[in-house]
Amino acid sequence: MFTVSNNRPLATTITGSLPRPLWFTEGLTRRPFLEAMGSDYTFREQYFDAVTAVIGDQVRAGLDIVTDGDMRFDNDIGGRSWFGYLFERMEGLGDIAMRHGGSEWASRTGSDDSVKRVDAPGDILHEVMESRLPPRILGPVRRGSLQYDAIFKAAQRLTDRPVKIGSCCGQMVHKNSVDDHYKTSIDAVMAFSDALNEEYHAVADAGAQVLQIEEPCLHFVAGSAWDISLDDYVTAFNREVTGLRDRLEVWCHTCWGNPLAQKVEANYSYEAILPYLDQLDVDVVTFETADNDGAELKAIASGIGKDKKICIGGVTHRTLQVENPNEVASLVRRALEVIDPDRLLISSDCGFGRQGMSRMHAFYKMVALVKGVNMVRAELGLDVAEAPAALGRYDFLKKF
Repeated sequence: MFTVSNNRPLATTITGSLPRPLWFTEGLTRRPFLEAMGSDYTFREQYFDAVTAVIGDQVRAGLDIVTDGDMRFDNDIGGRSWFGYLFERMEGLGDIAMRHGGSEWASRTGSDDSVKRVDAPGDILHEVMESRLPPRILGPVRRGSLQYDAIFKAAQRLTDRPVKIGSCCGQMVHKNSVDDHYKTSIDAVMAFSDALNEEYHAVADAGAQVLQIEEPCLHFVAGSAWDISLDDYVTAFNREVTGLRDRLEVWCHTCWGNPLAQKVEANYSYEAILPYLDQLDVDVVTFETADNDGAELKAIASGIGKDKKICIGGVTHRTLQVENPNEVASLVRRALEVIDPDRLLISSDCGFGRQGMSRMHAFYKMVALVKGVNMVRAELGLDVAEAPAALGRYDFLKKF
């Protein structure tokens, strides 16, 4: 159900995460969110201040749909909290399995005759892999103390713009776990799907208008030997989002990896998995397109059915170079050659908050995104977004 993007052609947002403010030194450190907010005054104050600050940055930049910047995540290594937040709070997951392999990169980061990067000491991805620390599945998987509904409420009451909450999908959490409980991998994957579906409905109950979930491992296993098929992953994902599209707008974020802002693969293509992405029971599918200069826009447009909207990346999270608004506008114009404006949304390729850049870099990338989209909106006769950061009359270095 189109809610936040309804009647908003070329609506802008970011994927989710933003760099933590330097003064935000506290963390959940494995605690449930409500426990920390109810018993730790310092954390509560810093958390609310941090979420207020990053939402303020997005409003100043002029984004239509904002996020809480994933401020619930601890300041860990290489963005481990994307998985770790769930590892540490879902029921049925136990002690850490000290082993390599089984990661989302294990089958994809090296050629047949080379050492995989994650297995090569001295490679940054090797250090990231050392920090993953996969949990063991020791019993029936339940939602536990994720408390996404409380996290959403804490952010939404700070702004009148719709807040998009994001989550790692159950398929990826399973893929990064070691199963010592379920008889088959399918049983385990479906258990994660059922648990997270319950959690997501709690978010809908809380009044959220939009929820973004990571895609179900499709391009990380496509073309490799894996014990779960792409069809099974689609089934599991659709089970995870059952009933949600009647209640809020469901987005699926496709991601090529973002540990320390590194490319997980030297080359990538969506083409092989587009038929599977099109089967997902979602309203919007996001694509990384800024990083490869829109190389697959035509394939994406033809591969995703008209029942879904397409969100393209207008700025990349992998470089510190802030895009010129003209670059953003050029990419959007090319997308409009194959995608109707009512179906097109613009975002960052992936999250900004994985230790890859400063808060200032992320802010000006958001400003460039909105300025570039505004150029195209004006050309189409659409209302432009007000971006206070880009208004000359508010430049405090100028004399009045």
